[in-house]
Amino acid sequence: MLPRFFLFLSLVFSCLFTSAQEKPDPDFHLYILIGQSNMAGRGVITDEFKSQGHPDLYMLNQQKLWVIAKNPLHFDKPKMDGVGPGMMFGIQMAEANPTNKIGLIPCAVGGTAIESWVPGGYDKATNTHPYDDALIRIKEAMKSGQIKGVIWHQGEANSSLEKAKIYLTQLAELIERIRKLTGNPNLPVVVGELGRYKENYQYINQELVKLPTTVKFTAVASSEDLVHKGDQIHFDGTSANEMGKRMAVKMIELQKKQ
Repeated sequence: MLPRFFLFLSLVFSCLFTSAQEKPDPDFHLYILIGQSNMAGRGVITDEFKSQGHPDLYMLNQQKLWVIAKNPLHFDKPKMDGVGPGMMFGIQMAEANPTNKIGLIPCAVGGTAIESWVPGGYDKATNTHPYDDALIRIKEAMKSGQIKGVIWHQGEANSSLEKAKIYLTQLAELIERIRKLTGNPNLPVVVGELGRYKENYQYINQELVKLPTTVKFTAVASSEDLVHKGDQIHFDGTSANEMGKRMAVKMIELQKKQ
């Protein structure tokens, strides 16, 4: 009888240990990276950007596995993916939280309008459902750690006068959906301004400035002095890096207010 009893105890302890291992780690801080191409990153990956990283910075890859973060973080358009703000944002958050691991959840899809970022929304160019796909990735990530914030960069696809008029309402609804998903009504959200190098992008920027007074625990990172890579659309690598730094500063400020 004794051997069977000890075998039973061994199985019980094994199950308990496995269950404990599957619980989200509160010290693993997760951030959702969401938006279109300037979040996904289109900056050229030079040797400098290839070597970027931090030993405590991870990314959820295309197979939904946690790996050490490296450029490019995204995989929406493999032939185009490059340097975005996410890597530098993650590095800054890791340096600001030396006792924690940081996990990035890349969800951006280049070219997508905000209308695609709703349940069931479809992006024909990539044959994807951006919001639904992000939902799957976020839920998977939440098994490992705790969502601490969102960074959003999108709006180029909505940068007409007419579309900009309803952009803030659409963005507020998206933020509400993500907060409901994560179970945190005060989840910090940092939004990046569009590049100031294109006139019609300012329609969106003029709306974004209103966000912090419209939706609580949100902030806007400035795009002042940032430059494009020659296409009048996408930040170059250095500017994407700087946007990431500015987003991290805003994120830390929001977290201190909680």
